[in-house]
Amino acid sequence: MVPTDVIARVLIAVLGAGILSMLLSRRFNISYVPLFIIFGMVLGPITAWMPRPVAHELFDYVRVFGLVMILFTEGHNLSWRMLKRNMSTIVTLDTVGLLITALLSAWFFSWVFDAPFLVGFLFGAIISATDPATLIPLFRQHRVKQDIETTIVTESIFNDPLGIVLTTVAIAMFVPQASGGIFASLSSAAGLYGGAVLYFLYEVGVSIAVGFVLGMFGYWFIKKTAIFEFPEIEIFSLLLAFTGFFLGESLQASGYLVATVTGIVLGNYKIIGKRENPAIMDRVLRAVEKEVEFNESLAAIATVFIFVLLGASLNLDLLTGNVLRSVLVAFFIMAVARPLASLPLLKWWNPREYLFIALEGPRGIVPSALAALPLSLAVKYLGGELSVYWGDVILATTVIVVLASVITETLWLPFLRAKLLRTETVQDRMENYEKMKHELKAS
Repeated sequence: MVPTDVIARVLIAVLGAGILSMLLSRRFNISYVPLFIIFGMVLGPITAWMPRPVAHELFDYVRVFGLVMILFTEGHNLSWRMLKRNMSTIVTLDTVGLLITALLSAWFFSWVFDAPFLVGFLFGAIISATDPATLIPLFRQHRVKQDIETTIVTESIFNDPLGIVLTTVAIAMFVPQASGGIFASLSSAAGLYGGAVLYFLYEVGVSIAVGFVLGMFGYWFIKKTAIFEFPEIEIFSLLLAFTGFFLGESLQASGYLVATVTGIVLGNYKIIGKRENPAIMDRVLRAVEKEVEFNESLAAIATVFIFVLLGASLNLDLLTGNVLRSVLVAFFIMAVARPLASLPLLKWWNPREYLFIALEGPRGIVPSALAALPLSLAVKYLGGELSVYWGDVILATTVIVVLASVITETLWLPFLRAKLLRTETVQDRMENYEKMKHELKAS
């Protein structure tokens, strides 16, 4: 058990690093994600202010509960109307695109590190999810077309939990005892790879169904209690998010995807209750806005803890020893794997718009949160096919890929915007607004 004074010291260090990183981010107009990780490395392996074993142990808890809040909050921000408008692109990127990115990354990682393909596939699954949160301010600053911005952001909201599901499948193929009996039953009936496909479909289907039911229950509860101006709505939202996670994991599905879908249903309460009494809907609006504001604060705190503790968990010897190969993997993912995986978008977007979307998919919170999972499993199930060495290599490479993609894709965004996209005029924005009004009336 970690001593109380050590926990207090870690809390002070993480929160202090978070505040300093955000101040520097705003002062120099740079992404805070690399700063979180760098400060974590300074506090952890460089100065030993946070012992690496302690940071790693705390990270295992923070990544789970932090991700639940982050994904639940992200779900609230997904507009069903904008999703319908760009449905084809988003579905393609979050299914075919996600899988192709994972497989190409797996192949290249295996080739560069001379690793077994299953090790590469585990890395590819972990790194498959995008996180453009650091790009959103730049999208607004450089007036990127709204449809393109919405597509990139919405893609991430869905591929975050789907990337986690794919990682769960990869782990089940490696460490079956870590995934419960459903995968074992499916793989015995359909073989290892057939079982993996069926297990993926099971996780997605069950998670979406449970999340939808839970979201509808949440809407019903808020509607019934809003008339009393229920003051503890934030506590209820926490209960809902973690109940979704618990139910998903209990059913051997994805608790993260359940939390995301629950958030999506609650975030689109206006569509669900469009025939309700306006006075009731006004109360629901105030209640949902209150719980979203609370959840966003928790999600921001969780982001700080995940990235700082990730940096503190790193093995610097492995990090520096693999930096060149890891950077090579990072640029392969950015410049080859994602553009190839995004090729079907040419059906709906012109070549310049396709290339902009393909080159703006930085890796972030989900890969970072999952990065240490292989190492944890290797330690827990010592002696299996997944060794501690490969767990450390995956952790180090994932961190470098996250750092390289965030820094590179933040820096080249203005250049890509100038070369690939035309300036969105006031008339364009008015046309988009009129189109959205028409879609609103139609729905």
